[in-house]
Amino acid sequence: MKIAILHGPRDLRLEEQALDTTLGPQQVHVETEISAFKIGTDRGNYEGAESVPGAPDYPRPVGDSNLGIVRAVGSAVTDLQPGDRVVSRAWHQSEFVADPGLNLVKVPEGVDAEDAVWAHLYTLSAHCYRKALFTPGENVAVVGLGVLGLGAVALGPYFGARVIGLGNDPGRLDMAKRMGADEVFLSDDVDLMEKLDTCTGGAGVDLVILTANPWPAWRTACQVVRANGRVAVVALPGRGEEALDFNPLSMEWFYNKGIALIAVSGQGGYLFPTPGADRFDGVRGCEHTLSLMAKGLAPSRLITHRLPYTDMIEAYEMAYRRDKGMLGVIFQWLGGSH
Repeated sequence: MKIAILHGPRDLRLEEQALDTTLGPQQVHVETEISAFKIGTDRGNYEGAESVPGAPDYPRPVGDSNLGIVRAVGSAVTDLQPGDRVVSRAWHQSEFVADPGLNLVKVPEGVDAEDAVWAHLYTLSAHCYRKALFTPGENVAVVGLGVLGLGAVALGPYFGARVIGLGNDPGRLDMAKRMGADEVFLSDDVDLMEKLDTCTGGAGVDLVILTANPWPAWRTACQVVRANGRVAVVALPGRGEEALDFNPLSMEWFYNKGIALIAVSGQGGYLFPTPGADRFDGVRGCEHTLSLMAKGLAPSRLITHRLPYTDMIEAYEMAYRRDKGMLGVIFQWLGGSH
């Protein structure tokens, strides 16, 4: 099989490795059709930003959005069969043998592969709402309009949110409108607070979903949220940034406003939790996201590049250069040399 291995900063290699397809009872053999490039986190890993806690050291595989076709199943597997399409958090690789913990989720009939491949990432976007105890009808501002942030924008109408996209690139603002944002503004607009007050009818922004790492995005999130509002942080604030010239927990923005900062990790925030379980774990949450795709949620609108997997290194270099014309990137595997 082919697999992408990062050996160090900007040292990505496509390697040939042996794959034993002898299956245990619970295992599944999957051949990759397409995989998706999650630009923000993957770029940080590629350029050598500080390590994310729990992430493996070099050399390490990359990628975590994979759609493939089941080729064989173990004797105890009952929910999948050869020919089924599945999404998982597998690496960029041509095929793999999956254990139950890889969160294989069957793709429903009628959901396009180029939508479904983003299902696990969009489930993380959805987790931003759940963890922050979102209430339908609230005003939500999304700061950072990459794939993850635009996923939060697109999910907003399905969850009953009024969504405002905040970014630093006019092209990304246009994309946010296409994905369902009610309003979009440049984050450095000198009249931003006045415009937010107008578009929310004076109620203010109840919830900010922060998906961008740079510290100025943190500052924007804490400034625009209303008093006693919440900021759901799914970014890695300050990763790859220079030393701060301001206090990220300034009394002006944090204490005086009484805001809640919520790390979007772990289980969701539930008023009525399921005993001994996570109601929207990696599988159930992804199944729900796929059901919304069957109703019209279309991440494929974000795709700007469709590339053979052999061009993967070129795509990582484009991300390294901060190419603003690059957003959704799909790597195509089937038909290549495995």
